[in-house]
Amino acid sequence: DTWFRGKASPFAGIEWQVNDRLGLKLEYSSDTYDREVRQGVLERKSNVNFGAEYQYSERVRLGAYYLYGSEFGINAQIQLNPRRALNPLRISAPRAVVVRPTRKANPEAWRTDWAQSASAPTQLRDLLMPELQNQGLKLYALSVTASSAELRFINQRYQSDSIAVGRAARSLARILPPSVETFKLVIVQNDLPVSLVTIRRSDLEALEFQPDAADALFAVTGFGDATPQLVGEVRPEDATPKFSYSIGPYVDPSYFDPDKPVRADAGIRAAASYKFAPGWKLAGSIKHRLIGNIGDSTRTSNSVLPRVRTNGLLYSQGSTTRLSQLYLSKQWKPGNSTYARVTAGYLEQMFAGVSGELLWKPSASRLALGVEANYVKQRDFDGAFGLLDYTVATGHVSAYYEFGNGYHGQLDVGRYLAGDIGGTVTLTREFRNGWAVGGFFTLTDVSSADFGEGSFDKGINLTIPVNWFLGKPTQRTISTTIRPIQRDGGARLIVPGRLYEQVRGAQKKALSSDWARVWE
Repeated sequence: DTWFRGKASPFAGIEWQVNDRLGLKLEYSSDTYDREVRQGVLERKSNVNFGAEYQYSERVRLGAYYLYGSEFGINAQIQLNPRRALNPLRISAPRAVVVRPTRKANPEAWRTDWAQSASAPTQLRDLLMPELQNQGLKLYALSVTASSAELRFINQRYQSDSIAVGRAARSLARILPPSVETFKLVIVQNDLPVSLVTIRRSDLEALEFQPDAADALFAVTGFGDATPQLVGEVRPEDATPKFSYSIGPYVDPSYFDPDKPVRADAGIRAAASYKFAPGWKLAGSIKHRLIGNIGDSTRTSNSVLPRVRTNGLLYSQGSTTRLSQLYLSKQWKPGNSTYARVTAGYLEQMFAGVSGELLWKPSASRLALGVEANYVKQRDFDGAFGLLDYTVATGHVSAYYEFGNGYHGQLDVGRYLAGDIGGTVTLTREFRNGWAVGGFFTLTDVSSADFGEGSFDKGINLTIPVNWFLGKPTQRTISTTIRPIQRDGGARLIVPGRLYEQVRGAQKKALSSDWARVWE
């Protein structure tokens, strides 16, 4: 009974596209903006607004406007098309498959007595290491017999693991004796041997230059789960320990504050990690804020729930230099299709404690199941080592499903940081060029009234591959989550190194989606 009723006021707008670059706009608005005028946000003298936009280049659009008879402004738009990289990706051409001489033409080359030598695996390892390094791969472990070889390697360069598999197979064909017919390739992620790809050397030699080479090779390639341990393996001397560090800028944005819709802090972040044994890692990071206005907000928490996120302002105001993370983690494979992780320490900005996770994810399955349990204590606001009184046991049971065509679904059900119980639904679309966009929402037993502003937690995730900007192969990405100011309901612990994203990219479903790149 309220639709199309009451007083009405006219409004209208017209746009004239002068040419393919310039557009002019004229608008009549009867909105008096009473509240904004009373608050002093604007001064309104006219019902007529004017605007102009000019497409300066393919990616830059400039504009100007005159509003309410009192406001003048200019703007610039940087326009990006995910389908068209700022710099086209350039990958060095692969070396051709080395074809073995026939057994009839060179029977001596096919002898197998080399495999009886105790030093043969070490010698082949030493030959393979520089060959793989040139291809952006690192040898993790090698086991060889007279007729087969299993290579466990780390993809250090390519966004696509299919490229890494193809180049690893070529490297084996270049180095190993002709009698080795079966190549077993295992991609290792953070000391986790993920999936086993089995390729016959003769298929590699025969199919390289066929018109349907990728499909033909996929049809005769085997996919399975890698075993936790490799029998008879030899490893490089520098397999462990491994120390790494980084120093660079950071930006922490905050969106949708009613007083100031966009806030941000920026500064320098230093991070380091040390892998002192297979599966073990000691890592941490420190942030030093140089500029920012998140801490300038005056909106204090009015939450009726335990303040697990709404006290974020107090953390921003606490100190310009803070310990972001400091933790010790161990991850391993209890079985061929299962993965495990334990992490303890200062896990995130607001909580410290211990976290454990178990994941079941067969290589050929679209479905994965996981369980995570955490016991944490709230950190002090100054960002140092102190802890507050609030403790909570939290955890989730999770189901992951690969729908195909780049769609991934996730359902997490369990207990959140404020003690509320419910579930989070996430749907993500991942594109072949590495871009990914997704959305999530969380509903728990907290009522919308107790939850507060926003009624329930929700947001959008965006991931952009760095190679889209640089034009050089790299696995680095830039990720951000756009969400309203986070309340305390539906708040989940942030844990470094959750297992699913480490594992799924190197398994059959992910490899099959861009298997054509195995020949790149």
